[in-house]
Amino acid sequence: MLPEGDHYRTRLTHTLEVAQIARTISRCLRLNEDLTEAVALGHDLGHTPFGHMGERILDRIARAQGKKGFHHASQSLRVVEHLEKDGKGLNLTTEVRMGIVQHSKGQVDVRQSFGMDRPSTMEAWVVRVSDSIAYLNHDLDDALRAGFISPSEIPAVVLERLGSTHGDRIGRLVEDVVGQSWGTGEISMGEPVLEAVEALRETLYRKVYASERVLAEEPKVEHVLKTLFEALLAKPETTGLEKVEADPVIRSLDFLSGMTDRYALQLFDDIAKPSPWPFS
Repeated sequence: MLPEGDHYRTRLTHTLEVAQIARTISRCLRLNEDLTEAVALGHDLGHTPFGHMGERILDRIARAQGKKGFHHASQSLRVVEHLEKDGKGLNLTTEVRMGIVQHSKGQVDVRQSFGMDRPSTMEAWVVRVSDSIAYLNHDLDDALRAGFISPSEIPAVVLERLGSTHGDRIGRLVEDVVGQSWGTGEISMGEPVLEAVEALRETLYRKVYASERVLAEEPKVEHVLKTLFEALLAKPETTGLEKVEADPVIRSLDFLSGMTDRYALQLFDDIAKPSPWPFS
């Protein structure tokens, strides 16, 4: 869940950071930069409001409705294949579509992600790694701004091996991926850098992702998303997706998953809050 303010990352700024990092790595490794950028720009189109917390809640809602569940990578593919251009989809290559659905590594550590099934292209692999580089570093930056973490709580190994500024850490990680991957036919990180990355991820998980302060918000987010889902299900025509999807449950999930945090909260206010008297 995003903290309130205009100086924190959003789904859009995250996507732009991933695209920039991924394209830089691909250029250095002499890969297909355009393919890499296309995968990066599409990788989070299906991500939900309220981040992975929202994704978990939409998955529970979908399963309660007898559906297979909800996953943001599959939803991202659905956006480009079925929702764009009024149901016609985009004219994307197989490599782009597979890269979008293969980018996600789930809530596992970065070391485990290198041992997962190999993506179908090197470019998709670059996006998977760049996604981790981007989110770990911008989450640290945002956590420092929001007061979740103090500078003194950044692990020493992170400062020693990656650097003391956001730019230093991004640069060091990109250089390491390029150096370790060059001529190997795979994408990898060196062990010293990987140890620092894992220390950073563990700190963020403990201080931010699984902190009491964040987890306390999940029941509230669940109430918001369930209220919105039920309202959309009651009036599925409000989604404007009737030409694209006949199933009202899927249609409502499609509409919900495309919302930003702010839009979801604004719509919840419109639906759930009483209007002030006298009623207009």
